[in-house]
Amino acid sequence: MITYIIRRLLLMIPTVIGISFLIFMLVALSPGGVGAALRVAGGGATEATNRAVQEAYLEDRYGLDAPVVVQYIRWLGRISPLKFGQRDQVAPTGERISAPKPLAMPWMKEWLPAPLPAVPKGQRPWPDDATAEQRNVGYARASDAYAQDRAAYVAARTLYREALGPYLRSVGLSHAVKGNKVREGVLAKHTPDRSSEHWPAIESAGRRMLATYERAAGSRANLAAAFEAKPFPQAGVPVIPGIVSVAAPDLGMSFARGRPVSQLIAAALPVTIGLNLIAFPIIYMIAIPAGIASANRAGSLFDVISGTFFVALWSIPTVWAGVLAVGFLANKDYLGWFPVTGLHDAGADRMTYLPSRGADGLWIRGYLLDYVWHVCLPVLCLVYAGFAVLSKQTRAAMLDNFNADYVRTAKAKGVESRVILFAHVFRNSLLPLITMFASIFPAMLAGSVVVERIFAIPGMGSLILEAINLKDRELILANAVMIAMVNILALLLADILYALADPRISYS
Repeated sequence: MITYIIRRLLLMIPTVIGISFLIFMLVALSPGGVGAALRVAGGGATEATNRAVQEAYLEDRYGLDAPVVVQYIRWLGRISPLKFGQRDQVAPTGERISAPKPLAMPWMKEWLPAPLPAVPKGQRPWPDDATAEQRNVGYARASDAYAQDRAAYVAARTLYREALGPYLRSVGLSHAVKGNKVREGVLAKHTPDRSSEHWPAIESAGRRMLATYERAAGSRANLAAAFEAKPFPQAGVPVIPGIVSVAAPDLGMSFARGRPVSQLIAAALPVTIGLNLIAFPIIYMIAIPAGIASANRAGSLFDVISGTFFVALWSIPTVWAGVLAVGFLANKDYLGWFPVTGLHDAGADRMTYLPSRGADGLWIRGYLLDYVWHVCLPVLCLVYAGFAVLSKQTRAAMLDNFNADYVRTAKAKGVESRVILFAHVFRNSLLPLITMFASIFPAMLAGSVVVERIFAIPGMGSLILEAINLKDRELILANAVMIAMVNILALLLADILYALADPRISYS
């Protein structure tokens, strides 16, 4: 069994990699790509500059200047516990900080009006005896300065590319510039005509690009020196110092929230798990006894009514059920029995944990009861559809075993009906129920997306929808990996439960 579990856990790695690769490609190659919402620039004369600033921001954060496969490999390296190269540092906000990336060289160095300036040696922006706070502030200033100078450099490169356009069209080389890329190999075969009427604009844009490149290179050198001084604690544990280390997966930063993805998931995941830990036992406690009773009374009035009722519930869409619950059960114009949104009242933090009486003698329901009151409708929307599937599966499995030879033999020997029902029939009917568990639990996590959206619950469902709407790559990928791992672990748990329920099943 241990060997089988280890083998299955190892097989999880290529499975998760394959799933994450497909989702990564769907996000990266979708219209607008990663961070499409951030690329919306203002109109007017500053449109090209604003777009360049956004481009610099996205390239720094996501490396969008690299091919999409390289982007995926970099992301995979971040979430892998095995790290190569310099160790990242952890800022007080929880963000992982890496060494600054190399600065892209200016385009067409041979056509520029002056040679490239020498890159200066960087200086850390604090004295040797600086306090931790001074180091934090100094690094933040160095990072901001580099971000501004690099954005100015990217804007100057964009203007230089646009200045090249009229000249290249006049000499029939317009195909050498495509999007944000300049095909230098094509232009290297061309001898520039410096007497062209377009050349003064090219030289002016080139000087501006060189000046901004020099400032950006200096700011990067200062930022690199600040990073080398290790202003923040280093992440992980070194295995081979400077080469290999082991650290917790880095899920990246969410540009929608401006916070580490791990913090967002740590805040939202307990909410969703709490809802499902309430809903899942309710489904089993109602559906399995109902299925057993239906199988034991097959063809009876109870069997027909319960089966019809559960199938009718299963036929109701979750969206419609949630809207009806909000419109009638929570609407004060009708019943108004339950709250509409959230998990607590606004003043719940001031409540005692258990119900009590206040100083004025009025009843205070307490923090726990307030939570139960708020989750009644969300849990109802999560559980009702699962009754039909599980109860029908229990009934079918029980009826198959009722007709087995060992049951007829037990009845002929005079074994008590209760013992036959639970010790023999029900136990041998567990395998289909375990199979259902492996599919219902991940499906309930997916169903939480709709329920949390309807009732404005700040769980994983709301987080996933927000990530999809804003094309927040880090959030989407982190959630996809988590859902994939939950499904795979549910299947592994089902295999383990098979062996525990049926001694005939062995994985050795």
